[in-house]
Amino acid sequence: MKLIKSIAILFCTSILTGCVQKSSNKTIVLKLDVKGIKNIQSVGIRGNDKPLSWDYDMELKPVIKDTLYTATFSLVTGYKFTEAKFTVNGQYELNNQENRKIFFSDKDTTIYQAKFDVAN
Repeated sequence: MKLIKSIAILFCTSILTGCVQKSSNKTIVLKLDVKGIKNIQSVGIRGNDKPLSWDYDMELKPVIKDTLYTATFSLVTGYKFTEAKFTVNGQYELNNQENRKIFFSDKDTTIYQAKFDVAN
């Protein structure tokens, strides 16, 4: 009976600790092409994982005004990707379409390039 209890405890412990994903620091560099959009007041991104949020935009800064915007942020995650959508003037892209999946590089930094309202 002691053997069965020991095996059960060992089994439960291995299940609980075996399911934990290793977290790591990830830096994401976003580059968004907004060429052709008129009257741009703001460019942002919303998403799942902090510092992103679905409630407010993280601002992207212009590299070339009205053409190319960028942002860099870091997060700690055990996942292989995060989900997000870009915004221009507070309006979401890709209406009635799935969120973008930004897959993390095996390295510390992921560079993600996209065109507004065009699914990758």
